[in-house]
Amino acid sequence: MQDLKTNPQNGDVLLSVENLVKRFPIKGGILNREVAAVRAVSDVTFTIKKGETLGLVGESGCGKSTLGRTLLRLIEPTEGKVYFKGRDITKIGPDEMRRLRRQMQIIFQDPYASLNPRMTVEQILSEPLEIHELARSKEEKRKRIFQLMDLVGLRKETISRYPHEFSGGQRQRICIARALAVEPEFIVCDEPVSALDVSIQAQIVNLLQDLQKELGLTYLFIAHDLKVVEHISTRVAVMYLGKIVEIAESDVLYADPQHPYTQALLSAIPIPDPTLKKERIILRGDVPSPINPPRGCYFNPRCPKVQDKCRSVWPNLYEIEGPSTEHEAACHFARKRHKDDEGILGD
Repeated sequence: MQDLKTNPQNGDVLLSVENLVKRFPIKGGILNREVAAVRAVSDVTFTIKKGETLGLVGESGCGKSTLGRTLLRLIEPTEGKVYFKGRDITKIGPDEMRRLRRQMQIIFQDPYASLNPRMTVEQILSEPLEIHELARSKEEKRKRIFQLMDLVGLRKETISRYPHEFSGGQRQRICIARALAVEPEFIVCDEPVSALDVSIQAQIVNLLQDLQKELGLTYLFIAHDLKVVEHISTRVAVMYLGKIVEIAESDVLYADPQHPYTQALLSAIPIPDPTLKKERIILRGDVPSPINPPRGCYFNPRCPKVQDKCRSVWPNLYEIEGPSTEHEAACHFARKRHKDDEGILGD
């Protein structure tokens, strides 16, 4: 990658990730020692600019949610650095990190599981205001809660209701309001629409877009639905087995995918016109185990374009030749801008 893109001091960059790694140890034996590790996130580097939405896509189990939670230190990283507004947050203490959470929030996938069923809407939205001391009186707190409910399209009369009295879409609106209560700059949207009906998904996506414009928010949007990601994202990163294999502006990636895995994913998007025929790329086999990933490129056991080099050398994220200067793909046989780029030996 170019230094300009990963430099945490770059004024346009809100969050910068450098060589982030998260391994979950597997212990066994009489002494309960570490015998193996799940490589959930493996040497990930990228940036998110102020005001943009970075979409993150990939199969289930590829490490998307783990990456999102590691950025907020809900899960502690094993290695690497996470710069937020130019500051490495992996090196700050718990008290300081707690204060910083005002600026970094998350919206979870399952709105019902992430809400306390014994708390009313008022109590749910009051909690972050009380923790961060953002309301001086009951009247001020109630006024702020009404503002939040209005912001996400909830009626004020429902303030005393419990989560089970709402629909799935309404519960997700409560979760969004809770995230907005502390006036954050950056929000991780961890598959916020995948648990909702299709008719409701569009409403929530449009709400997130409207809030972004109104409040100047920055999103990491994690999702399975490639059409939703295309609609909401400024840029898109494709993840496979803990690694980012391609990243580019949304329109560039969907029009000119360079990595074989990205090409396979995009070929699976349904076309609404039944008269049009689209060639499907069928991947063979299953995703390898993150405990024992293959040597070289992790995608090589399933890749339709695999060659000998792929089985021994992991490809770097190469800059792709084309009009965009921010299109990168981790494939030896992508259309590289610099022909002398080389990968690194596999594990």
